[in-house]
Amino acid sequence: MMNLSRLSKLAAAAALAATMAFGAAAPALSQEVSPDQLALARKYVDLTNKAQIYEAILAQTAAQTSKLLSQQDPKNVDKIDAAIGKILETYKGKNDDLFNQIARVYAVSFTPEELKQIVDFYSTPAGQKLASSAFDVNKAMGKIMQVYTYNLGTEFVSKVRAELKSEGLNF
Repeated sequence: MMNLSRLSKLAAAAALAATMAFGAAAPALSQEVSPDQLALARKYVDLTNKAQIYEAILAQTAAQTSKLLSQQDPKNVDKIDAAIGKILETYKGKNDDLFNQIARVYAVSFTPEELKQIVDFYSTPAGQKLASSAFDVNKAMGKIMQVYTYNLGTEFVSKVRAELKSEGLNF
């Protein structure tokens, strides 16, 4: 059974990994794709699933469930966590539905030729290194973006205030 600290870390990882790996917008999924194209897209999903998206989503759900139920009955946290562990076991290895849906997004977004090139790249050592390091790289980029956004905002407000002050307004 996972402890809550690990579940919380995996929950955070799930949110970031899903966002960074799969983007925020998906094209229309009703578009027809060939089985070969879908298979190539699924191979790409499998090759790049280094952050263990399905498992992280399960961990996030388990952590949220633990928090919800533990708040309702704090005396039975151990029983709640045991039940969560038991239910988590029933979901192991059931990632096909999610991954097939994700693969469909890629299949309608890329041509078969593009998917073949993508799969070929991610099958190389460099592609595998990129897939393996994507979560850590994206996490580092997220931190950089937070600092940059904060600094830009501070600087921007200061410049707007200075401009307004030059016009006789104080903010």
